[in-house]
Parts: sequence; C-alpha cells; structure tokens
Amino acid sequence: MTAGPDGALLVVGDVITDVVARHRGPLAVGTDTAASIRRLPGGAGANVACWAAYGGCGDVRLLGRVGADAAAWHERELVAHGVRPFLAVDAQAPTGTVICLVDTGDSAERTFLTDSGASLRIGPADWSDTLLDGVARLHLSGYLLFSEPSRALVRVALAAARARGVPVSLDPASAGFLAGLGVDRFLDLVEGVDVLLPSRDEACLLTGLPDAADAAVKLSRHVPLVIVKQGASGALVARSGTVRARVPAASASPRDSTGAGDAFTGAFLAASLRGARPEEAAAAGCRAGATAVGQVGARPPGSPARPAD
Repeated sequence: MTAGPDGALLVVGDVITDVVARHRGPLAVGTDTAASIRRLPGGAGANVACWAAYGGCGDVRLLGRVGADAAAWHERELVAHGVRPFLAVDAQAPTGTVICLVDTGDSAERTFLTDSGASLRIGPADWSDTLLDGVARLHLSGYLLFSEPSRALVRVALAAARARGVPVSLDPASAGFLAGLGVDRFLDLVEGVDVLLPSRDEACLLTGLPDAADAAVKLSRHVPLVIVKQGASGALVARSGTVRARVPAASASPRDSTGAGDAFTGAFLAASLRGARPEEAAAAGCRAGATAVGQVGARPPGSPARPAD
C-alpha cells in the first residue's frame, strides 16, 4: 500500500453516538453501580477518519448515514477534527447509539451494547463516484458488512475504486458480528481489498487459528497486506504468506480502550499516504492507539466534544 502524499482519503462507515459509562469492578446486577457517564461522538468509520486527519492527512472525507436527531452535532464534530463529512440524513431511523461499558481497572477493557440505527441503512443510493475524485485511498468500515443495504454499498464502492485504480483497506470491526456473518461470506465480500486491519481476536476468528501470527500468515494469502492489531502486544505485518514485521506497542496508561483500534487504523492510513512503509505505518498506529487508551472517548485529543443540540 504505497502512494504519494497528495491524494485524499475517503472513509465509508458508521457515525455513532457513544454513551460511555466508566465503572470500576463488576457490574452489580439487579441494583446500582456507580459510574461516570458521558455522551460522545463515535462510530468506527468516523473515528478512523478523525484519527487520519489528526495523523496529518490533509484531505479526509467521510461518507456515512445518520438520523435527523443528531446530524448537525455529528457534522460539527467531524469538521472540528478536520474531516469533510458527506452525511446522508435518514428521516426514518435515529442515529446509531453504542453504550460503552468501560471497566476502569488496569486494562480499561470495554463492552459494547450496539443499536446501529441509521448507520446500517446506508446503501448504493448514498454513493456517488465523484466522492473518489482526487482520492488515493478508500477505507471501508467492517460494520458495513453486517446489513444487506450496506453490503450492496461495499460492492459498489469496491467496483468504483477498482475502476480508478484506488487501493482499498478494510477493518473487520467486530468479532461478535463476524461470527454471525460467517467466515466464508466475509472472505467473499472482501475480495479485491488490498489491506486488511483486523484485531487479534478477529484474525483468529477468521482463520480458526489460535495464534495471531499464524492467523496473519493465513489471511495474507487472501489479502495482499494484513496488519493484525494486538493492543498491548503491538502489531503484526504480514504479506504474501509471511510475517514481515512484529511492531512493539507504545507505552500507555489505559483509561478507556474505546476507539483504540480505530486510532491505530487512522494513523496507519495517514502514515501510508505519506509514503511510509507498512511497518513504519504500523508503528504510527501503535502510538495513536496508546494515545487513545489514555483518554476517555474514541476521538483524538484537542477538540473536545460539545453538547448536542
């Protein structure tokens, strides 16, 4: 995945409202658990776009679908992070919402309750080939694979990118949703993708192998370049059936791991657009992931979220 620094990045994916509830220790079932709760902008696609802009990509575009209830707020937040939003406003479905339960212990591990709302109603009617004008990279959120309208959009976007010679990357997004979709169906849907950026759990699920390196090797026989995100264990870079690099993690003080994988992906794409080699781009991704887990919320630091209308 190499290119010059002048092209734009187009991200197609989900724009979500995150309700982040940070608690310490197990949830007290049937009664109250004290928590700090914030409403923040999120969504894997939107997060990746914001982190790519934060990483130095000068022209980042995002195609997504939101409900009328929060469209203006999300548009303002994306613009504040340097992203050019192309948001289809759904008159029937509300903006998707994710409740992020974050244990504030050592790992800051999170559990998601997801209502995808308008985000999975995005479809081919929301696409225009003009979105690719001046684009050097197309990135697809894996959440697009989990509904029929958005799967149809993936097929249209991939065909348009191939026709223009634009390389495509994809982040599988969710091990839980992948299990429901099925491995064979996933691999069919990502035919033609140039770069795959799964988490360790997603890579192992997609291959049936318990070892992340073995999984990376197997996946790289289907997709030319595979970057396996391993959190505190860094990242693996695999190409053509071989692990080419093991990239160490950056030092982090975890507070909230929400969006860490998106931060990695956005920084990886930004570095790649500047001409970085895959292992260099993965190192940039590890640094962004460390920044992400050290704060609350899934977006880059520097432009705090403002209240919704």
